Amino acid sequence: MQRYFVDSLDYPTAVITGDDARHIERVMRMKENDQVIIVADKKAYVASISSLGDEGVTVQVQEAVEREVELPVDVTIACGLPKGDKLDLVIQKATELGMTGFIPFEADRSIVKWEAKKWTKKQERFEKIAKEAAEQSHRTVIPHVHSLLSFKDLVKVSETFDVVLICDEEEAKKSERIRFADHIKTVYDNKSILLVFGPEGGLARHEVERLVENGASAVTLGPRILRAETAPLYALAAISYEYE
Repeated sequence: MQRYFVDSLDYPTAVITGDDARHIERVMRMKENDQVIIVADKKAYVASISSLGDEGVTVQVQEAVEREVELPVDVTIACGLPKGDKLDLVIQKATELGMTGFIPFEADRSIVKWEAKKWTKKQERFEKIAKEAAEQSHRTVIPHVHSLLSFKDLVKVSETFDVVLICDEEEAKKSERIRFADHIKTVYDNKSILLVFGPEGGLARHEVERLVENGASAVTLGPRILRAETAPLYALAAISYEYE
């Protein structure tokens, strides 16, 4: 059954608009009385189409879908800008794995630099990728894609999270490592976690030290060095295994 997010629910009625409405009419070719699943305020409902028109597709809610699909902790991923379209993959797959927020930031070793105009288009693309991935994976939350931050702003934003973990490749090279698993076992339900990852080449030492000074912990994801686009997915999978 197709799933669509709506901005609000005027129980028992909701209106699906924009690209989703066009998808229902022109791609899926649905008609009155066909069923869809709508998501509003982090809850999913089975609904029946009552009318299709220029202002959107109106549906009537029939029943709630009683199924918990979200991680018991809120996990936000912060990535230093990598080359190419790697963030497309990270956002899509991290959404499927339960990410609740995504923060791109300009790291010292980031090769790419995005101007404001270019970033606006990128953010719109990222938001669309997150929405489509949330629908496909039957999420009840679309991850929030934050504006592009400087490293200084990232440090400031990190203060709003209960736990901040820096996935640092230098930790992986040590004989005695601070294990990622040991940290996530101490994080209780309903807390917020910020996972920080560097671009290709990792975070600069002064960036790691600044975050640690601000209360973050540097951890390793294991003895192997992971690519910039692989590490966030590995970490989310580990969190899912621990809590679910």
